[in-house]
Amino acid sequence: MTDSLIHEAVITTLDPSGNAHITPLGYRCEGEQVILAPFVPSKTLDNLCHHPEAVLNFTTDVRVIAGALTGRREWPVTASTRVQVPRLVESLAHWELEVVATRDDPERPRFVCKRVVEANHAPFTGFNRAQAAVVELAILVSRLDWLAPAQVRAERDYLQRAIDKTAGPREHEAWHWLSEAVDAHPRHGAAA
Repeated sequence: MTDSLIHEAVITTLDPSGNAHITPLGYRCEGEQVILAPFVPSKTLDNLCHHPEAVLNFTTDVRVIAGALTGRREWPVTASTRVQVPRLVESLAHWELEVVATRDDPERPRFVCKRVVEANHAPFTGFNRAQAAVVELAILVSRLDWLAPAQVRAERDYLQRAIDKTAGPREHEAWHWLSEAVDAHPRHGAAA
């Protein structure tokens, strides 16, 4: 049975030159297997086809997610235990993955992975509404080309409340980056 719950994490993959690519990606679990489904086209898809390993990084630093969507992809990484793909230094935990099968799909091919390492590095200290708001705005930013401007405005206005009430410096910075991306987008900016 497929777990329909989509989890959000930060994935690292390797490009053909051996450089780490860091980006947010939703994933699902099917029993013990992890299912990755990057969009066509995407750098993550290309990297997984070239080098069938990945690391899922679990972090509460939402700047990493916002940064990946706004051209800020340079985050400290360190060697993983069993795969060649590095992990984020400041992750709370990480899973090292090896691709064991692929399922073709014209929009989102599926990479079926087994976990070869699961490691914890720091405690999870609880949920924060501002972090959740940043993640939601990041998802909107990743879909600006096809979402209606009125929908994006309404959702951003609603999410702003959580930022105003509960954000710390990291969340404010991530929110600022994502808001700039919305405002700079031809369909969603102030001039649109």
